[in-house]
Amino acid sequence: MQRAALSLSQYIVYRNGVPAGARGGLRNMLHRAFGASTFAGFWRHWNPVFGYVLGRYIYSPLQRVVPRPLALILTFVVCGAVHDLVTMAVRGAPAFFFVPWFVLLGTGVVLGRAVGLDLSGRPWVARAAANLAYVLACLAITLAGERLIW
Repeated sequence: MQRAALSLSQYIVYRNGVPAGARGGLRNMLHRAFGASTFAGFWRHWNPVFGYVLGRYIYSPLQRVVPRPLALILTFVVCGAVHDLVTMAVRGAPAFFFVPWFVLLGTGVVLGRAVGLDLSGRPWVARAAANLAYVLACLAITLAGERLIW
């Protein structure tokens, strides 16, 4: 069966190894995401529900009309916008934090692919440290930029 033909439930099992809500699902997601050998691999396992929706309804249509690296970054922009909209709804105030952070995260994926980043020969702990450093570095840059602007 092709990944594009998978239902959301099938996709979650494909990515996490267990059905949605099953015991061990969160642990599997975290273990697989942080242990990924690439930054792209990290996002393939992180939050499979968002990944499914973004892949099917944002990335796939975009990559048919723009270059794949741009489609990927735009998908991260959409995801960041959703996170910012939820933040605004909860806070009742404007929020523009996740879009810049997610642009950096998406750019990291594109750059990782461009340089051929592959940590598959490294132990899980080294891969987890690299993935965590990538996420935290993008966060730190976003926070620094936010301080400069506001």
